[in-house]
Amino acid sequence: MDLVIRSIVIFFFIFLITRVAGRRELSSLQPFDLILLVVLGDLVQQGITQSDESVTGTLIVISTIALLSVGVSWVSFRFPRARPITEGEPTVLLQDGRPIERNLRRERITVRDIEEEARASQISSLADLEWAILEDDGHISCIPRRNQH
Repeated sequence: MDLVIRSIVIFFFIFLITRVAGRRELSSLQPFDLILLVVLGDLVQQGITQSDESVTGTLIVISTIALLSVGVSWVSFRFPRARPITEGEPTVLLQDGRPIERNLRRERITVRDIEEEARASQISSLADLEWAILEDDGHISCIPRRNQH
């Protein structure tokens, strides 16, 4: 039972940390960040299992985390009002070619990040953008202005 309780606590702690860390950071991992995640994984494993290295203990931990993951997914599906908490919401970063500073600060994204994504979408200038939106998965969608004739 101790393994289940530790698994639950660690699961929700990791869930909270990933929400606080921000979508953009998680979508663009640098080599150091990847190494840090591997180290974090090892620390989490040690924190959950402590000295229990049995197959049964491992199965209990994996089952608990899998059930919690399915449970969060089910809550997100069943209760639309929970989606902003479980999945996040898209955030408008730029509208009509003008950055929305408050949203940029909150998401810790620079205008340079938006320019980079715009270039990747074959858009040469922010003035050519109608919208730049930070999606739930951390990437920035760039929507060009419609030609007005």
